[in-house]
Amino acid sequence: MLETSQVYLMGTVIDIQIEADQPAPIIALVERRLAEYEHRFSANDDTSELMAVNLAAGQQAVTVAPELYQLIKLGKQHSLAANGNLNITIGPLVQTWRIGFDDARVPSAAEITAVMQLVDPRQIELNDDTHQVRLAKAGMAIDLGALAKGYIADLIMVELKTLPVQSALINLGGNIVAYGPNQRQSDGNWRIGIQDPREPRDVYLDVVLVQNQSVVTSGIYERHLERNGQTYHHIFDRQTGYPIQTDLLSLTIISDLSVTGEIWTTRLFGLPDAEILVQVNATPGIEGILVTANGTIMKSNGLV
Repeated sequence: MLETSQVYLMGTVIDIQIEADQPAPIIALVERRLAEYEHRFSANDDTSELMAVNLAAGQQAVTVAPELYQLIKLGKQHSLAANGNLNITIGPLVQTWRIGFDDARVPSAAEITAVMQLVDPRQIELNDDTHQVRLAKAGMAIDLGALAKGYIADLIMVELKTLPVQSALINLGGNIVAYGPNQRQSDGNWRIGIQDPREPRDVYLDVVLVQNQSVVTSGIYERHLERNGQTYHHIFDRQTGYPIQTDLLSLTIISDLSVTGEIWTTRLFGLPDAEILVQVNATPGIEGILVTANGTIMKSNGLV
């Protein structure tokens, strides 16, 4: 039996689709887990577990749940990688611009210079034995927005695999995870549309076929701030503190784990198109689709 549900969490619409003999209690469980994890990982809720770490910046270490600790550790690792744009200490910069919120604004150059002093993943102190996290400088803030949805989707899928679920599809606002065969297609594949970033929502320029995989798209075509004739998007250059200058409109990564897609869409976004393709082709376990402002579509070797 197929049952679907839609909830609004993590700042986005989440669609849940479960195929099981008794799907209703499983959907209810998924909804509870989504709410629990949102509270744990949120950088916009002063009562969240992550915010306890941020509010203690420059002071004491905070003991966190194993799931949060592992995501922070993973985020730090990839934030330290050379020639990439992922940085989980970008919280002060996000809160200064506030793009995507009602109070979004264009900060002054002096403000950006000041907050960039706090954007430094080397200042995250981790204790594997106690699961304690400490931010060395007052004013620092971790923002897991680039990773949390994928990580949460993976946690939920791990749990679903222990239950009598025949198949499942979860769409966390463009971050899609498919488990098991699609019961309504003869080949068992899920057909995931790749949004045309130049067109209204649900206009697709390609379709990928997946089973037991994730499809994650990062793009600069939805969340904007318009000021004085200029458009500012929400993906920041971790070196400059300003929105990335790029002709890339969207980058899609197909991978087994959703957090892997989150990592690589963020790490690679803003690099030259050719370099993105080289890195995707050189990284085991991922495939990629790039869409540029002039409508050019580029695919990694496994999709061509």
